[in-house]
Amino acid sequence: METAQTFAESANGLIKLDPTRVIGTIDDKVYSGFLEHMGRCIYGGIVDFDCTVPGLTNEKGYRLDVGKALKDLDMPVVRYPGGNFVSSYHWLDAVGPKENRPRRPELAWLGEESNQFGTDEFMEWCEYMGTEPYLCLNMGTGTLDEALAWVEYCNSDKNTYYANLRRKNGHEKPYNVKYWSLGNEVWGPWQVGQMTAEDYSKKAFQWAKALKLLDPDIKLALITQIDYYSIHLYTSHEEYYKNVTCVAAAERAIQITSRLLDLATITQKAYDKHVKICFDEWNVWDPMRAPGHLGAEEKYTLSDAIAVASWGNLFVRQAPTVGMANIAQCVNVIAPVMTTPTDMLLQTIYYPFLLFTKYMRGQSLNLHVEGPTYKGETGAFFGDYMKWIKTTEPAIMLLDVSAAKKDGIVSIAVVNRSLEEDVVTAFELEGEYKEDVVTYSVYNDDIAAVNTYEKKDVVGIEEKTVKLSELKSFTVKKHSFVMLRITQA
Repeated sequence: METAQTFAESANGLIKLDPTRVIGTIDDKVYSGFLEHMGRCIYGGIVDFDCTVPGLTNEKGYRLDVGKALKDLDMPVVRYPGGNFVSSYHWLDAVGPKENRPRRPELAWLGEESNQFGTDEFMEWCEYMGTEPYLCLNMGTGTLDEALAWVEYCNSDKNTYYANLRRKNGHEKPYNVKYWSLGNEVWGPWQVGQMTAEDYSKKAFQWAKALKLLDPDIKLALITQIDYYSIHLYTSHEEYYKNVTCVAAAERAIQITSRLLDLATITQKAYDKHVKICFDEWNVWDPMRAPGHLGAEEKYTLSDAIAVASWGNLFVRQAPTVGMANIAQCVNVIAPVMTTPTDMLLQTIYYPFLLFTKYMRGQSLNLHVEGPTYKGETGAFFGDYMKWIKTTEPAIMLLDVSAAKKDGIVSIAVVNRSLEEDVVTAFELEGEYKEDVVTYSVYNDDIAAVNTYEKKDVVGIEEKTVKLSELKSFTVKKHSFVMLRITQA
């Protein structure tokens, strides 16, 4: 057992941690997921109704291998059914006898929707997975009447039409869906039913008022009369440094949005209302590499895994303001999990996300970090905001770190974003700790390394136990992610 670890002069990185310096509680919902009717996310992803492989699916068509991989991620909430898809989706098409469900053209990704998987199937899948549903309402081609009917169908226990329709379809008890989103990215020109901010605000205010009259217990995400304010962002670049550092834009977006929400609270004198951020779409995605209309089947590299680890760090650091975050998506479509009709693959990004969902829970801790910085350009595919982040973040830390404390264990997530240089890091830890430290590393010498069906474990997790004294001069390998688990004495 050692106390107050000291900074070694030979180190070129320093991480100082005091477990009493808590900045906030990490909401478990920051490790939530997202399913959209896009590509092979639903059909051929979480379900395969035509599977002929014995033991691969259950009697409801759920892919059992996919279910286990996602259960291991322990995602408390899953968002559905979109995404851009929702802006021309009518939920009534996908309830009742499957043989009577209409097949519709799908406008977001220019496909066809069979409606064989709908509200009831999703609710049953959520129950099977042990996760909570989060439904997104159609504010494109949809109406307020349609939205109210969906909430009634899902949540009402009264003797009314849509509650009775749910009963007729075999579900006596209400689903009690808590989380609802008022539309999806309605500001974007790619969205069916695009609106200006002013038009959306007026419409969303009226929708929110009516929905809360029907069910006061629901939680709404987006704008006006809300419980969560939604942000979406995807990062990516073919050049390594631009790929792993552009996540800084997401953290700055959270910080700015949080301040604006504070300002709105003050100006509207809504002092009893604390609106948190719902980052309900995030991931690494290059639509040139994986076009949406072709299913967006990304092939993730170690570089992308490093970026996802930095995404995890920012959600831990921003724990006081982020109430939910949903990786987009779960299966096949820009996803950590891929499938064929007979097999499943865990992509590189699965492993850092798994480590965060397993261990980075509880209380987020304040840190002091020193180390090398990056001063070059950063980038992503969404417009000019990366030019802005270059000016507001002239130097981005290459040693990217967060820490959490739960049940007497301190977990420290360390990303070394340097392409070529190991960072010899000294840990200065206040308090007393047991001697054995468990480490989990995600690394490959090749930054372009990918997992394939032929070689599934090119990138994975390596577990080791080191001594506490070794943290005086601990080498964090180049382009790697390492998590350290230290038990308090």
